[in-house]
Amino acid sequence: MDSASPPADQPDPDALTPLHRNFVKVVRIAWALGLLPVVVAALVLESAGLLPRGMFLLPVLVVGGLAVLRVPLRRYQARGYAMGADRLRVARGLLFRSDTVVPFGRVQHIDVEQGPLERLYGLGTLVLHTAGNHNSSVSLPGLAHGDALAMREAIRAHVTRETL
Repeated sequence: MDSASPPADQPDPDALTPLHRNFVKVVRIAWALGLLPVVVAALVLESAGLLPRGMFLLPVLVVGGLAVLRVPLRRYQARGYAMGADRLRVARGLLFRSDTVVPFGRVQHIDVEQGPLERLYGLGTLVLHTAGNHNSSVSLPGLAHGDALAMREAIRAHVTRETL
């Protein structure tokens, strides 16, 4: 047994909770909508007849399709969070990893945001605004909306206890 790993009956303190699986769907739709203008531009260039048929549109569709299928899944796998009794840890990033710990004592206010796609899939984004100006807000997208609201209330209760 590795001396650095916790005993089998205790959870790993460094283990991260994954985001909701619907996060992958929302990011895929957002990527597809973002690539739509590129596909339309490829269609326009294709119809202009400047290049042989399929020379421009086919690579755009293949690369765009692979990006829509693969990138959201990788983003999902590269994100996670751990909520402790007095802090929230948010880890993210593929090439450039970011592991942020927000002590609840530094939280100024908390938001739960939902865009139209998030609302459609029952997701929300928890945003913690902290004191200071470097990384003064930390967002955690891809949470089930109910979980985001529960986390907001738990953090709010902790902040309220500390200020009393």
